[in-house]
Amino acid sequence: MIEPTGRSPEPPGSGFLESVGHLVITAVEMAHTRLELVFIELQEGLEGLVGLVVWSLVALLAAMMGLLFGGLTLVLVFWDTHRVLVAGLITCVFLLLAAAATRVVLGKLRLERGLFTTTLSEMAKDRAVLKVPP
Repeated sequence: MIEPTGRSPEPPGSGFLESVGHLVITAVEMAHTRLELVFIELQEGLEGLVGLVVWSLVALLAAMMGLLFGGLTLVLVFWDTHRVLVAGLITCVFLLLAAAATRVVLGKLRLERGLFTTTLSEMAKDRAVLKVPP
C-alpha cells in the first residue's frame, strides 16, 4: 500500500481518542457557559432586589410621613368638635391602606419568576440533547 507523500500513518485508535477529547472539551465548554448563566442571573436578581428594597423603603418613609402629618392636620382642624371621631377614621384609613399594600406586595411576589429559571430550562435542553435514546 502506498502512503500519500507528506503524511505519516496515524496509529490505530487515535481518531477515537481525538473524538473523546473533543467531547470532553465540548462538555467543559457547556458547563462553563451554564455556570456563567447562573452567575449572571444571580447578579441580575441581586441588583433588582437591592433596587426594589431601597425604593420601597424611600416610598414607605415618604408615605408614612405624609400620612402622619395629614392625620395630625385633620385632628387639629376638628380639635374642638369631633377630634376622637376624626382620629378613629384616620386610623381606619391607615389600616385599610396597609391591608391594600400588603395585598399588592403578596400579589407581586406570586407573579415574580423564580431565580435560575433560564438556567434550569437550558440545562433541561442540554440533558434532552445528550440523552441517549434507549
